[in-house]
Amino acid sequence: MTNDSIKKPALTVDCPNCQQSIEWTDQYPERPFCSTRCKNNDFIDWANEEQRIAGSPNYDDIFSESNLSDN
Repeated sequence: MTNDSIKKPALTVDCPNCQQSIEWTDQYPERPFCSTRCKNNDFIDWANEEQRIAGSPNYDDIFSESNLSDN
């Protein structure tokens, strides 16, 4: 028996939008989303700023306008 003949089970993940369990295979090209609809809904939520990454809004990073100068 060779290693090629041993199949590993596919990784199963939950769609970040609807929580449906899907296998991480070519059957779901929009992975980790279950469908194009869920992928687009997630994008719309980010674009409308309904989703955000946790952090301090007072943090000045290197891209803050206060750090830019007209030299």
